[in-house]
Amino acid sequence: MKTVDLDLANSSRRDFLQQTSAGAGALVLASFWSTDANAQQSVSKSTAGAAFTPSALIKIDTDGSVTLISKQPEIGQGIKTSLPMVIAEELEVNWKDVKIVQGDLNPAYGSQFAGGSLSTPLNYDEFLKLGALARTMLIEAAAQNWKVAATECYAEKSKVFHQASKRQASYASLVSKAASLPVPDVKTVKLKDPAKYSLIGSRIGGVDNADIVTGKPLFGIDVKLPGMLYAVYEKCPAFGGKVVSANLEAIKALPGVRDAFIIEGTDNLNGLMPGVAIIAESTWASFSARKQLKVVWDEGKVVNESWDDFSAKAMAASKQTGAINLRKDGDVNAALANAAKTVEASYSYPFISHASIEPQNCTAWYKPEDGSLEMWVPTQNPAAGQAIVTNILKIPKEKITLHMTRSGGGFGRRLSADYVIEAAAIAMKVKAPVKLTWSREDDMRHDHYRAGGFHFLRGGVDAKGKLTAWHNHFLTFANRVTRDGKSILQPGSGASLSGDEFPGRWVENCLLEQTPMETGVPMGPWRAPGSNVFAWVFHSFIDELAHAANRDPLEFRLEILGDKDVMQGTGERGQPYNVTRMRNVLKMVAEKSGWGKRKFPRGQGQGIAFHFSHRGYIAEVAEVTVSKEGQLKVDRVVVVTDIGSQIVNMSGAENQVQGSVIDGISTLMFPELDIQRGRIVQGNFGEYGLLRMPDSPTKIDVHFLKSNFPVTGLGEPAFPPLAPAVCNAIFAATGKRVRQLPLSRNDLRWS
Repeated sequence: MKTVDLDLANSSRRDFLQQTSAGAGALVLASFWSTDANAQQSVSKSTAGAAFTPSALIKIDTDGSVTLISKQPEIGQGIKTSLPMVIAEELEVNWKDVKIVQGDLNPAYGSQFAGGSLSTPLNYDEFLKLGALARTMLIEAAAQNWKVAATECYAEKSKVFHQASKRQASYASLVSKAASLPVPDVKTVKLKDPAKYSLIGSRIGGVDNADIVTGKPLFGIDVKLPGMLYAVYEKCPAFGGKVVSANLEAIKALPGVRDAFIIEGTDNLNGLMPGVAIIAESTWASFSARKQLKVVWDEGKVVNESWDDFSAKAMAASKQTGAINLRKDGDVNAALANAAKTVEASYSYPFISHASIEPQNCTAWYKPEDGSLEMWVPTQNPAAGQAIVTNILKIPKEKITLHMTRSGGGFGRRLSADYVIEAAAIAMKVKAPVKLTWSREDDMRHDHYRAGGFHFLRGGVDAKGKLTAWHNHFLTFANRVTRDGKSILQPGSGASLSGDEFPGRWVENCLLEQTPMETGVPMGPWRAPGSNVFAWVFHSFIDELAHAANRDPLEFRLEILGDKDVMQGTGERGQPYNVTRMRNVLKMVAEKSGWGKRKFPRGQGQGIAFHFSHRGYIAEVAEVTVSKEGQLKVDRVVVVTDIGSQIVNMSGAENQVQGSVIDGISTLMFPELDIQRGRIVQGNFGEYGLLRMPDSPTKIDVHFLKSNFPVTGLGEPAFPPLAPAVCNAIFAATGKRVRQLPLSRNDLRWS
């Protein structure tokens, strides 16, 4: 397998795609299916030297090489490797002969985004069909050449074989003939028996691995273009502030500075915020000039906001009825009054940053002669970047070319497009390509954060230790927006609770309430939005109730789940919950971890948790050691996942689960952002802790439980159960409950 080494300084991916799709004697297949008669007719008239479409995902050349276009953004989740594997499996080609090219934003490719662990489930079946369609046409080409029935032939390792005569033909020799054939109806194409897969389910290294470790220019921050200039963009330290004035003339006189100007921006916290741009001949010159920039800001009303104030407001609001009633089953107050034992607890967690290693950046080149804009972007959502440029700068979509580079981490941050619109707005004032680079402080203080939150919980169990009552009042954060001419409070991404969230639907007496608190802090998706904190809160409190009932935590959870196969969704946001799948992963994680079979000494313990999110059913057991001085070591984490009938790339899948565990421990232990006077206090990793190697788990055991369900993604679902599993293990080891994040705020010392 090869990747294509692109010279970012002298060519674009668009140029490459145009060249590959027009190559002589190439067989090229359109990315998805069309029932349009004209399209089918044009395909049927294709001849050697003509491509089926210029927006192809597959190209087979006369030398036998196969080029596959990876249409999804690669942000470290391995999709640039795994999705082409799906095509290659059905296409029956040697992986070593495959070249992978990152596709640009192109409507012919369909959806192109990386978020919600959706890249695999939205493309898997279609990619199987696409590979099978190409294989079918190559077999037909060979059959016609040999004047035999196609059913007598089969494909394997980039060749077609005739069973009876033992004749064989390489794909390279069949390209011209196959390119002249009409495309068959995809419904008639036969897929392989999954039991015969040789590539899918195997261990394949990432296609960019060699280039990454040797420092090849793959990332947005690596882009270089002839005559390129370099920009920084200073925004108000307080969210939503506007520029009053700046010492622009003094900045323009500094060495290496080409220009400095104010951009008025908009009021959208997630869009083009007002600021001052500095354009220079190097990144160093622009960053150096920024240190001498003096701006007078109108900071607005957000300067009245602080975390301490939010905490006080949440505590006061918790004593009132929730503003929004999400679910009300039975009579919670009566059930609590009649319970054999009750537990009350409050859980809280702070705003945190995405903290991706590669800070936000974008290279943009505006060409006034034709009004076009070309951009090179590390993005999770290229269409959003294109759309915001069209909406704000009024550049038509057809005039915007967006090249997707590899991203040095995303975690939801690069679903936003604020850095894209900033670069585009700057480029329209610069007569050259210009790269905007955020500093680490920009990245941390102008993030779209995971929202903080406060949960006030009450629960009750009966004399037999069965859960009979559950009440959660969730104090969340919301931005004020205008919708349909009305001013409303819109909870941040992941800051809105569903009435179906576990254990809603399972408890006879259940009350779920939500009260939004207005803030000017911008919020956005953060890995496994909502689930990343809800799992910690709910499965920690379930553990509290299990211990109050003197029940085994696993047994208690299985009893709550009950014996139904599926729990149907309720309400607008409800979705079915496959209880059988969750029971199975819980039982398997108990078996693999040896749950309940060992007696741990004081200071050591096991904790268990599970969660359903992003179509995945995951259960985890954590084993920890806590010293008498309160130092935590996560010794072992056992993970069992049910993400459907097939693991595409075993190496990549294990990597995603292991990464979720490590990221989950890091997020549990260290990061938090303080808000004072409407601004983030922390600015760099010296103030914002992340997990270091000595704190990583000694062992992570990953198990995949295959089930007869559609294939789903894995970038997010293994993250949520980690925190509650570890915190429940801490309680087992020390008797101390963790109800506030990060863990560093808790005293874990014991004697």
